[in-house]
Amino acid sequence: MKIVAICGAGVGTSGILKVNAERVLDRLDIDADVTASDLANVATAAATAQVILTSPELVDRIGPTNADVVVVDNYFDLDEIERKLEEALG
Repeated sequence: MKIVAICGAGVGTSGILKVNAERVLDRLDIDADVTASDLANVATAAATAQVILTSPELVDRIGPTNADVVVVDNYFDLDEIERKLEEALG
């Protein structure tokens, strides 16, 4: 499974979301490849992704995708990330 965390520059915010998503996936015992990317490269980065994690501000700028887009309000709230990933992954 591939998950991509997206932010504007692909460094700070997406890095935080990537690390916290990996923590949540460990708690859920789910094996996934989580990467961080910037918005400019979202089409390439998410071409084979099942899930895209992003902020409410960027969701409308992602464009067409087959991935489930998961909007995370608080990147530090592991419970929120867990709940939303469980919903997306079924």
